[in-house]
Amino acid sequence: MDDRTLDAYLARIGATRRSTLAELQQRHLATVPFENLSIHLGEPIELDADLLVDKIVTRRRGGFCYELNGAFAALLGALGHEVRLLSGKVFKDGGYGPPFDHLALRVGDLLVDVGFGRFSLRPLDLTSRDAQHDPAGVFRVVDAPHGDVDVLLDGRPQYRLEPRPRELEEFRATCWYQQTWPGSAFRRGTTCSLPTPTGRITIAGNELITTDGADRVVERLDDDELLDAYAKHFGIVLDRVPRLS
Repeated sequence: MDDRTLDAYLARIGATRRSTLAELQQRHLATVPFENLSIHLGEPIELDADLLVDKIVTRRRGGFCYELNGAFAALLGALGHEVRLLSGKVFKDGGYGPPFDHLALRVGDLLVDVGFGRFSLRPLDLTSRDAQHDPAGVFRVVDAPHGDVDVLLDGRPQYRLEPRPRELEEFRATCWYQQTWPGSAFRRGTTCSLPTPTGRITIAGNELITTDGADRVVERLDDDELLDAYAKHFGIVLDRVPRLS
């Protein structure tokens, strides 16, 4: 990543070269949405670091785990952090999914993840087995078979991480699978989401969902209102509503 791109990326998230790792994570989460709109717009997702950074910085978009953590790894590496990509198995339907189901980052002894939707807003200590309190909830890292670790939020498993470092290209097959398999959760409907100081704001399908503490408000939107909402709440300007044909 050249200096011009680095500075543009930092400007995109409102950070500087002096920002701490925790500040970088929190600012990234607050400004770059978790979204799967490319799948519903017919835009292929290619796991090339330069393309991922361009999508976030130049096109002012977000993405899902492979894109967000892939781009963030490039940013952290350019800032001098030692970053390792980890393969995760997402916990769903009572069990763990396949390897490479999720991409997370290890920076030193810290777990950094800007690509899992609702998750920790701060880095988590992978060496600690104590409860780790975060604005998003109480996290715990617990030992799992074969040297893996499970990451829990409020007592519920989120994903299982393998300790072996991976390369971005190793996630390509599963990224393609998530884009094309009819049963993929990312193909079932659109999502676009950001945390807020008091909750979260999300567009899911044609609904705008705002949570504020324990309060949850759902608004059904027509197509014009959806396009306005993407621009207003996420800075994403689209010429049509994302929808699989």
